[in-house]
Amino acid sequence: MEYYGNRLCISARELVDGGVMSIPNYKAMASRGRIDVVRRGGGAAGQYALVAVESLPRDYRAKVQALYPDGDLTHLKGWVCSNYEIDQAAVAFFHSREQAGLDLPPEKIKEYVVNASVLNCCIRLYERAATAQKLFGGKYNWEQMANAITALREEYGHTLPTSTLRFRKKVNEYKKEGYSCLISGKFGNQSARKVDYKTERLILGLAILPNKPFNTTTHDNYISFVCGELEVFDPKTGELMNPDDFIDKKTGEPKELSESTICNYLNKPANKVLIEQRLMSWTTFMHEQMPHVHRHGGDFSLSQITMDDVDLTRKLKDTKQRVHAYYAYDVVSQCVVGASYARKKDEGLVVDCFRDMFRLIEKQGWGMPAGIEVENHLMTQYKDGFLQAGVAFPFVHFCAPQNSQEKYAEPLNGAKKRSVIHKNHEGIGRFYGKGKWRQEYKKVSDETNELYEDKEYFSWDQLVAEDRRDSYEWNHQLHPNQKKFPGMTRWDVLCERINPTLQPLDKLTLARYIGERVETSIRRNSTVRVAHEDWWLSDTSVLEKLRPNDYQVTAYYMPDEEGKPTEVYIFQGDKYIDHVEKVQTYNRVMAEQTEEDTVNYIEQRKKIAKFSKYVKDHAIDEVGILKPSATPQQAEAVALEPQIKEEQPVRSQWKPDPIADI
Repeated sequence: MEYYGNRLCISARELVDGGVMSIPNYKAMASRGRIDVVRRGGGAAGQYALVAVESLPRDYRAKVQALYPDGDLTHLKGWVCSNYEIDQAAVAFFHSREQAGLDLPPEKIKEYVVNASVLNCCIRLYERAATAQKLFGGKYNWEQMANAITALREEYGHTLPTSTLRFRKKVNEYKKEGYSCLISGKFGNQSARKVDYKTERLILGLAILPNKPFNTTTHDNYISFVCGELEVFDPKTGELMNPDDFIDKKTGEPKELSESTICNYLNKPANKVLIEQRLMSWTTFMHEQMPHVHRHGGDFSLSQITMDDVDLTRKLKDTKQRVHAYYAYDVVSQCVVGASYARKKDEGLVVDCFRDMFRLIEKQGWGMPAGIEVENHLMTQYKDGFLQAGVAFPFVHFCAPQNSQEKYAEPLNGAKKRSVIHKNHEGIGRFYGKGKWRQEYKKVSDETNELYEDKEYFSWDQLVAEDRRDSYEWNHQLHPNQKKFPGMTRWDVLCERINPTLQPLDKLTLARYIGERVETSIRRNSTVRVAHEDWWLSDTSVLEKLRPNDYQVTAYYMPDEEGKPTEVYIFQGDKYIDHVEKVQTYNRVMAEQTEEDTVNYIEQRKKIAKFSKYVKDHAIDEVGILKPSATPQQAEAVALEPQIKEEQPVRSQWKPDPIADI
């Protein structure tokens, strides 16, 4: 028997001579196609006919199996026998106490030398792909190789494992460790399919490799690991895992898990969520797997503002880019209360949106919105200043980064785009959308392979003007919750359902984003100069908010009718520092002082007293130092010297002058 075209075959002569079938029977079956003759006989080369064993009827195939029990291993055993030779290096190794580590009896030396010589044949065949192709009818077959080696056990007297897994593991251990692995004898075999906690964690660890392996790959990696072909280590400690730790204690065999068993463990709900948490990105896992909060709407407008950015779908003529827009929505009414547009999505885009919102609020005479929810990307820099809770808004919420489902502005952007923008303009949708929401673009075949053909481009003024009209239409549509707000538009809800607990419009907000700006510095730890006038710090502790060795600040104020500041707020960079108070001077000529001068004098003395109290409360405590201990010789020399008592220096006690002039 032999392989031909990757199929196990038997010659026609062997079928006849072996009594499997007669010549007429063979010819009849071949002519009728009941058997597959893969190669015809005769010809100039004198070749013989070959019949595929698998094509024989069941009764004939049973006769062939009885006639040649190891027929498929005949050529393989012949190759091993013809290539077998005693490994002289193994003989030297096992006879050496230093190399083997112990004195081996002659019978063990002979056994180990034979085992090494047989393994050499197996490795040599494994490395010869063409020979393996011919002998196995395809790629290297571990099962057939193990069966062939087992069939040669009596001929050579080797003690290699008969199990395919144990034999495969022995071969790989021999390739890595050499002759010494033949002495140990601690090898496994097939075991029960029971999966304990440690084995399950190993499977899960193999399933979350960076290449995101399929379940079949995870199974292959597990088998390779228990056979010693694959090294697995703990990336935290760098420690290699030992395949011998995954052997069944009862049978002493490695746990051979089938592909279906591993798939079942990987698809367990508790395991699946852990695998997806490691393989998915944080945002994908959060949106698809993590639980989410459930909320309901409020009752009053301006109770909360929600803000988010969006790119207008249609593109500009000049740059072929999209306009960046930033919207501020009232959560309850869903009205757009602020909008800004820019070519770059930066700080200026956010500032313009706030300015637009506060202009509307000031024009309508509304109070300061009670709360606001914003994203982290463009708003983080305002956490310690404008968006610090209690500075402008009583309630401030920073949504988690890239968590679009948390910001209410996200679904409002989508609803506005679907209900108004898609109705008013062409080309609005998504390239991966469904139905009429799908927009397809033809790619331009150029060297970049990144451009697409759009139907039309637009000017900046046109896009901004049309988007503002879309926002106006959106605001004046009926509110979607007509059960709660019957017959009212979004704008009606905004105007008529104002939260009655709103605080007056915060002048700090207006000053910071709409008012004037002056660069100044803190003088003598107490005042700043703005618009040619001095302004007190509210408290000396304000100095703690300043950067080291930096007294430079920026003052913001809203001018009154005459252009003079009324309320002044100072910042250092984007960090809020203080709300300063105007210095009210008093007449230095006592004979001309009025009651107002007296009040101003008292207020200034209070400021100075607070400064003195701050310095006293935060005074630095003294410390003492000890010199290194003297040696006995130094101590004796010091004892012989005359002792002179030093006078103690008089410490000056500084006290503020209660009547110091200023």
